[in-house]
Amino acid sequence: MNPNTVIVRLGELTLKGRNRHRFEKRVLQQLQPLREQYPNTGISLEFGRIHIDLQETPYEAAAEVLDKIFGLASYSPAHRVSLELEDIREKALELMRELESPEGKRTFKVAAKRSNKKYPHDSMALMQLVGGHILRHTQGWLVDVHHPEVTLWVDIRDKEAFVFTDIVPGSGGYPLGTNGKGMLLLSGGIDSPVAGWLSMRMGLEIEAVHFHSYPYTSERAKRKVEDLARELARYSGTLKLHMVPFTDIQVKLKEQGRENLLVICMKRAMLRIAEQLAERRSAKALITGESLGQVASQTLASLDVIGRAAQIPVLRPLITMDKGEIVKVSEKIGTFPISIQPYEDCCTLFLPKSPSTNPSIRTVEKVEAMIPGLDELIRLAVEGTETQVIEAGQSARELDELF
Repeated sequence: MNPNTVIVRLGELTLKGRNRHRFEKRVLQQLQPLREQYPNTGISLEFGRIHIDLQETPYEAAAEVLDKIFGLASYSPAHRVSLELEDIREKALELMRELESPEGKRTFKVAAKRSNKKYPHDSMALMQLVGGHILRHTQGWLVDVHHPEVTLWVDIRDKEAFVFTDIVPGSGGYPLGTNGKGMLLLSGGIDSPVAGWLSMRMGLEIEAVHFHSYPYTSERAKRKVEDLARELARYSGTLKLHMVPFTDIQVKLKEQGRENLLVICMKRAMLRIAEQLAERRSAKALITGESLGQVASQTLASLDVIGRAAQIPVLRPLITMDKGEIVKVSEKIGTFPISIQPYEDCCTLFLPKSPSTNPSIRTVEKVEAMIPGLDELIRLAVEGTETQVIEAGQSARELDELF
């Protein structure tokens, strides 16, 4: 039995203080693509929740959109009925008959919520009236109020009632863009796309910065990053991707000779470039995929030295996560199969055999001061950055397969 409504519940954190209307407005904006695809879709706002009147809209299409919206606590495919008791009981009976098992009896309970206090039956009476009706007219159900296999929800509102059995967890967090903008340093690996997704989940609008070292990195490596950005764009609609030419800086750092500090100096240069791009794009933070202790450049001492290259905050959403946890998230958001493609980015090239794990800020700054023209190279990298708008959709790999 197809639902005619979806009840969308906003996260509790989005309902506090003066920001509630801004959060609600942002969620409504992200629902507009659904209305554009299915013009008859009705969307209405109520305190703490949104009702999607499906009309001719497939529930699966609505669920696909809702799964990509941050700031939602949960949603339920529901059946909107009148406040007449018989209408409620008949719809509940229809729903429970569909869920009966031919293999034996199942357990259920009725949970009623009555926000309309003028309704003639209180919650306890309503549970008995609906539950008794189901037991009288079916053979496959037993009541278990403590550990039921199915909970049938009856929600009484001012002008209508809703009957449903499923509560689907939302993505949580804050609506996209309600906590400002950050610049994501996006490599071709597993970690940075997850850091971007977690940042978006906490309300940050993001733009991505990728450092390429042509001709040392291939066109395939570039397209791999575009595909990662495209996966992240599924949660934001579009995503700006800034491609920074980094070859000259890497070569100059390599020539300097302090190979054990190469990665540290390289990442500091990246932060300086990303910070200048952030200033141009009105972003207030940089976002990286660094995780404490995962590699030599991610010891606490290394992170301290690297982070001092930027004046704006450097956010590290993965800082206390281990690799297994990060991989699970990457699989969930669809970036993992792209990240493991064997196309190297600039961070995996020029790697020293024995990188420093305990660098000194004074030593690093002294090394940087000895590199002629480093500031000018950073300026040229910023000026040479190319920006493209990535839209959610088919990846370059999928398009290759089609043609």
